[in-house]
Amino acid sequence: MGSFRMSDALTPDALFFAEGGLDPDQTARLVAHALEGADDGELFLERRHGESLSLEDGKIRQAGYDSSQGFGLRAVSGEAVGFAHASVLTLDSLARAAETVRAVRQGASGRVALAPRVAPQRLYTPDNPLEGVPFAAKVDLLAAMDAYARDRDPRVVQVMASLTGSWQAVRIVRADGPGAGDIRPLVRLNVAVVVEDAAGRRETGSHGLGGRLLYDGVMVESVWQKAVNEALRQALVSLEAIDAPAGEMPVVLGPGWPGVLLHEAIGHGLEGDGNRKGTSAFSQGIGRRIAAPGVTIVDDGTVPGRRGSLNVDDEGTPTARTVIIEDGILTGYLQDRLNARLMGMAPTGNGRRQSHAHVPLPRMTNTFMLAGTDAPADIIASVKKGLYAVNFGGGQVDTTSGKFVFSASEAYLIENGRLGAPVKGATLIGNGPDVLTHVSMIGNDLALDPGIGTCGKEGQGVPVGVGQPTLKVDLLTVGGTAEAA
Repeated sequence: MGSFRMSDALTPDALFFAEGGLDPDQTARLVAHALEGADDGELFLERRHGESLSLEDGKIRQAGYDSSQGFGLRAVSGEAVGFAHASVLTLDSLARAAETVRAVRQGASGRVALAPRVAPQRLYTPDNPLEGVPFAAKVDLLAAMDAYARDRDPRVVQVMASLTGSWQAVRIVRADGPGAGDIRPLVRLNVAVVVEDAAGRRETGSHGLGGRLLYDGVMVESVWQKAVNEALRQALVSLEAIDAPAGEMPVVLGPGWPGVLLHEAIGHGLEGDGNRKGTSAFSQGIGRRIAAPGVTIVDDGTVPGRRGSLNVDDEGTPTARTVIIEDGILTGYLQDRLNARLMGMAPTGNGRRQSHAHVPLPRMTNTFMLAGTDAPADIIASVKKGLYAVNFGGGQVDTTSGKFVFSASEAYLIENGRLGAPVKGATLIGNGPDVLTHVSMIGNDLALDPGIGTCGKEGQGVPVGVGQPTLKVDLLTVGGTAEAA
């Protein structure tokens, strides 16, 4: 497969039809044949280029490039799905797939769901980030990050930096309408710094950033230096950290990336499939109070340039700003077409898939809590004894019960309204539906994460964004290695 540049004025139709070799009319007829008598379905065409480079201790440890193409053809009858995919974009392979998915038609209503109205959106450039920047310049960037980190502090003993980029073109063909297309860039820059003190204690800090942009958005000196500085700051803070307390206490969550807790503990439970099947902790119905007053959470796939944003989702539905909790009241779910139809609701532009070889599922885009009116300093001052969690590492959640466990990669004691010593080994343990009811103060400092999130569900990973303001939870269980006083 060749390399495509949007400077050549290529569009999804040009990529797959004029340049790609598929005949648009014959393709449309094959899709109509495959979906005849089905309730829903689509043909998803995809081309993708990706690359990654990583440097460790001044040497390139890995450099890779991949290129792929293919299609996924889906027919839906009730909640049954017929799906076929291939990496060969030819009319013959499409014809074979059409005969395969037609087997699911039995039991269908015979009324194909209407195609979504596609409003034009331009949330990011369609240009290919892999083009225009020489490989040597990318290597030089990672080497400069390594040298800069070591010059900043003599305690730096190891530096790991990586740069990844991808370019994805998709075209969705439906039986009942023109369908939609999208061209999606994505880049990410990461750095991790290991420091060692005189006693031999080693700690690590890391930071990343990115989004739907080109490499020049992360290769600016001030940008990558800020990332290195943040990773180094976290590592040096960890050198001073003491054991975290254990017990129930007030917890203040910092702005930005700590919104990943809401993403996992709350967001997955508000996706349509679990609520339709009654397996979600939130499936008891819209209109209930499930959070404290003032808590408003949205999923917004229309934020320009953000990692989780899309012009259209992977079913061809335009993305939107969907309010799922408003002032503490459950107001909606995140829907793909299948679950929306079966629940008698409208799709929200949240049908997403990892690639052409995967079926779409209801997934989050950029999910965040809106700002309140409290000053962050006042939130800290309101806590006599508790924990301030600034950054999170890994976590686990059971979407059926809502129970979660998250590790805090950077946290501090709060003592008499002031920040105290940094702590290590802190974990936050709770229940998603319950934690929202204990929110008592919401900061005025809403921030989105720097562009690093990837969400996993049913074996599929997709890029997402999270965010929140500073947030006070009156009571949360903290797991640690020291006893709470």
